Amino acid sequence: MKDTSLPILYSFRRCPYAIRARMALKYSGIALEIREVILRNKPPEMLNYSSKGTVPVLILTNGEVIDESLNIMLWAISQHDPNNWQSEDFKQLIDENDNVFKQHLDQYKYSVKHPEHSKEYYRQQGEVFLQQLEQRLGKHKYLLCDQMTIADVAIFPFIRQYAHVDKQWFDQTPYQRLQTWLNEFLQSDLFNAIMKKT
Repeated sequence: MKDTSLPILYSFRRCPYAIRARMALKYSGIALEIREVILRNKPPEMLNYSSKGTVPVLILTNGEVIDESLNIMLWAISQHDPNNWQSEDFKQLIDENDNVFKQHLDQYKYSVKHPEHSKEYYRQQGEVFLQQLEQRLGKHKYLLCDQMTIADVAIFPFIRQYAHVDKQWFDQTPYQRLQTWLNEFLQSDLFNAIMKKT
């Protein structure tokens, strides 16, 4: 009989959706069992829980399945939110990240699969969102206000991925506030704790 004393998280270490879910779960102090998935060989039990076949997938001890990363984050901070990550107006910015910026990011990162335009073109499409974030960081320390919220943590892994497509280029862009914001996350105990190989 399986031990159901801990929630189970199916994850892939470098996936930005899985990163943000793990960060929220760690922040909230949720003890769990993490099962690292090989994406080309997905475990049948994960597919039984969620036919989408994407990570992350969280199985709660009562059998409830949460297979959207943002919903996992919201569940985690509903359990324990010591630094008040909850924010009233986070959804619009995260929606833009997930539904618009993510598409440009994928086209930029995998430009050889999208020969309709150049890599530089896709990079410029993504820059529209970067410019918006830079403007926001000119008003507050973080994306929505002067303290970190769920929006920062939800968007950070995607900016990290974008920056690392061509780090040399990103480092010389005028997005200095965004670079500082990104580096704070990259150097944070929270991020480094959830990226440790187990």
